[in-house]
Amino acid sequence: MTRWNNGRDEVEPVSPDITDETNALPARYFTDPDVHEMEKENVFGRYWVYAGHANSIPEPGDHFTRSIGDREIIVVRAQNGDIEAFYNVCAHRGSAIVEETPMTDPSNANRIQCPYHLWTYDLDGELASTPKSFEDARLNPDLEDEDVSPIDPDESALMSVHTDRIGPFVFVNFDEEPMSLAEQAGTMKTELESLPLEEYHLARRIVSEVECNWKVFGGNYSECDHCQANHQDWVKDLELLDSELEVNDYHWILHYKHREDVEDEMRIHDEHEAKFYYFWPNFTVNMYGTADGYGTYIIDPIDEGRFQLVADYYFRDPDLTEEEETFIRTSRQLQEEDIELVERQQRGLDSGAIAQARLGPNEHTVHRLHRLAQEAYEA
Repeated sequence: MTRWNNGRDEVEPVSPDITDETNALPARYFTDPDVHEMEKENVFGRYWVYAGHANSIPEPGDHFTRSIGDREIIVVRAQNGDIEAFYNVCAHRGSAIVEETPMTDPSNANRIQCPYHLWTYDLDGELASTPKSFEDARLNPDLEDEDVSPIDPDESALMSVHTDRIGPFVFVNFDEEPMSLAEQAGTMKTELESLPLEEYHLARRIVSEVECNWKVFGGNYSECDHCQANHQDWVKDLELLDSELEVNDYHWILHYKHREDVEDEMRIHDEHEAKFYYFWPNFTVNMYGTADGYGTYIIDPIDEGRFQLVADYYFRDPDLTEEEETFIRTSRQLQEEDIELVERQQRGLDSGAIAQARLGPNEHTVHRLHRLAQEAYEA
């Protein structure tokens, strides 16, 4: 049964068995600012997190910034063609180096230079040069020039961040010894890399600030029990009763079959279905099945009660056709319908009335999301 916050019921960790009564996260994990602070390290500092699309930085020196929790990084295409990531922090006195540079409008530079004291770094993060004032003691009467120790370029390099890719999707991990991206992604990596995702380019980005905890939206994305009542325009072309919810260790896939076949050239994959991948903790890949393109969501927490939803749409040609514009409008309608739902749920959670909700038998994808969150909290 649901546990109300009436002073008598104690909450319990999420049960591994979805048929148990305590199969959902306690409500405070969606409302407590201390939980939000803990997640910055235990979730977003431990697992592989999506940073951006490789196609946005095709040439050496192309770079953008990305903020994940309190960490700000630079993602750059190095001279050898690899993609590297570094903390956006100068080794001199800790200044942020690069101004905010979104993936949609990347910059290019032969080197990365801190504007504060002009420490300059190569694209591989190694310190390339410093001004003369760091090589002698001309302004310090207590030191001779020979007393000045030379700066070791290796020890004063930018602090690197682990990077890896699934096709064109670039991921980062802040843990010192993370599990491999292949282990976290499992079969999702193989499936996505079998598709020509790199042939598609960003055509549209829609950013929304949503008034709910990021896990509330993650749970909404991960099930479609709510679809018949709330996405009627979308589900009329789907066979919801024939849908499949596939759960893996760190990702799950929602398969939705179309009532009628869709021409092969109208979709990136050949299967007669839409496929929605949720990759823990906060990234999705959306294969809608009705367009020659795909979408992604970044579900970035702002605080315990807000997150930023970044919806990106990829097509072979960034100049959209009328049909593709219509497709994006339809997708945006789904987002707006979901935003209304998740903000309503957050209001209920914020009221303090409920201590621990419970999940239905077909919400096993949501259960997996809650279990992963619970495991991260206990780490």
